[in-house]
Amino acid sequence: MCTSHDHPQGEATQAGAGRRNFLRATALLGAAATAGITLPAVAEASTGSGRRPDPESRRFTLAVMPDTQYLFDGPSIDAAPVEASLRYLLEQGGASEDNIVFLSHLGDLTQNGAAQEFAAIGKAFGILDRRGVGYSVLAGNHDIRSSTDDQRGATPYLDVFGPQRFEDHPTFGGASADGYNTYHLFRAAGREWLVLALDWRLSAKGYAWAKDVIAAHPKTPVILTTHELVVQDDELSSYGQQLWDQLINEHDQVFLTLNGHYWPAGRATRKNAAGHDVHLHLTNYQNRYFGGAAMIRLYRFDLDRNVIDVETVSPWILGRAGKGLNELERQEMELSGDADRFSVDIDFADRFAGFDPVPVRPARPAPQLLVRGTAAYWRFDSAVSGTVRDLSGHGNDLTVVPVGGGTLGWSADHHPDQPGHGSLEFTGYKSPLKGAYLRTVDGAPLNSATFRDGYTIEVFYRLPADWDPDHNAWSGLVGRTGTGGAAGKTADDPDEPLATLSLSNDREPQWAMRPLNQEGIATNWGQETPLETWWHLAVVNDGRHSTLYVEGCPVVRNPKAAAVGIASVGLPWLVGGYTYADKIDQILHGRLGDVRIVSRALPVSSFMTH
Repeated sequence: MCTSHDHPQGEATQAGAGRRNFLRATALLGAAATAGITLPAVAEASTGSGRRPDPESRRFTLAVMPDTQYLFDGPSIDAAPVEASLRYLLEQGGASEDNIVFLSHLGDLTQNGAAQEFAAIGKAFGILDRRGVGYSVLAGNHDIRSSTDDQRGATPYLDVFGPQRFEDHPTFGGASADGYNTYHLFRAAGREWLVLALDWRLSAKGYAWAKDVIAAHPKTPVILTTHELVVQDDELSSYGQQLWDQLINEHDQVFLTLNGHYWPAGRATRKNAAGHDVHLHLTNYQNRYFGGAAMIRLYRFDLDRNVIDVETVSPWILGRAGKGLNELERQEMELSGDADRFSVDIDFADRFAGFDPVPVRPARPAPQLLVRGTAAYWRFDSAVSGTVRDLSGHGNDLTVVPVGGGTLGWSADHHPDQPGHGSLEFTGYKSPLKGAYLRTVDGAPLNSATFRDGYTIEVFYRLPADWDPDHNAWSGLVGRTGTGGAAGKTADDPDEPLATLSLSNDREPQWAMRPLNQEGIATNWGQETPLETWWHLAVVNDGRHSTLYVEGCPVVRNPKAAAVGIASVGLPWLVGGYTYADKIDQILHGRLGDVRIVSRALPVSSFMTH
């Protein structure tokens, strides 16, 4: 349905806009930090748009920062790249094109796990702490003694990034008793999401804790972060396989995992025990220029497009652009290879349906659809034997007309926003012509109505996978019989019907009709509509102009010429059929849901989908 949400833009456009905003706002900060200049407190306070992320927007970004260890290595500590990335998050967090809601660090924050190294990176992350920005960290093999698991006890890592650091963060959910495993909850796209940040090596207690966390949030999608899992494309490490076997595979809520440790970047996709895809991503840039320059990966979720667009950038290098970049820096400020810039297609509602199904919209009683001016309303809540009553009460009943022994079937299938929960199944075929369609009874008031003051015609339809343009094209969804020639309108083809909302050989909806004020045919064209998908069409005439809507969105080819009313010679309307020269010429092959005709122009907010 066309809504007030921003229309999705291309990935390159999103990224470009974000970088432009960032360069304007933070080039000075990046350059100053690189030069070792201490920034005044006011500089950090002024960084950022001042807007908070929008928790209801169906577009949001999860930022990921992998191994930063070479930036925090004994005497060569350089926090500037990390600080630049964190300031970028502040700047772009509330920007509409980014809407960054959370950051996950994937471990190996430091090279040696030394207290001074953790003090330095802990100070850098204070940039986020002071602004209350949600983030998670976890220990990698360089942050602790790699031969130990999460029962290792006290460490400099725990001193700086233990649970005590996150207690006041609104996204912090809790930690395991040992402190090395944490979980975090953030709200985005109108729902709750869980980040499970797991230690370098889980103990039996760690596994039990993680399972308890997931069980305590049974309807929440889980993003699992850890230091080691994927080793290269389509391959898990031995420990990664253990994580899969003991935790990920049996927990359908885990749909995405993120890890570092190895390089180059890679991906794997596996089916879990529920038969659903789990996307497992490796991201690590420590082997690249300046130890990866605290490069961040941006996971841009778009729940309307059912996709995650991924890109990888270095805010630190971008922030230095004002001083001029050398060739190596230009190559590294944004990575565009297949492993670093890609899209992941996920039907989120379907993927999460196993643990959090989307509630089915209940059927709405017919009287609720009888808005002022309703001329006819037909719905198919059950199989049709002979007559379909006009629920408006105006007597525009439909009768079944079989052709070549054809019949009408019934299905409970319907558009998710359709008032009635059922549809008629038409099985039309062009040559030889066969099937069945519906037509209004003789003398029905609708047959002579001309709608001089305007009208709205709505219909739901779905075409099957075997729809064939050679045999099924140009079938009518709903229309009026009688020819232009019979109405005294001989321009264009005089044998065409007076009005038809039909589907072309390219499955484009077309409203072609004879207005009262024109000799010729006025035509509105929609775009191709894919098979096996429910669609809602509406034609709205305000007394002067007609507009065709697909899923509540106006199409581009709506004629500008005035079109007043619909010519009539008093003959019936058809549902599922199309006539030429007053003879049935084609029958729909597909399903039809509710059909409504109103004798005035309706706003989109009054369509049957609302």
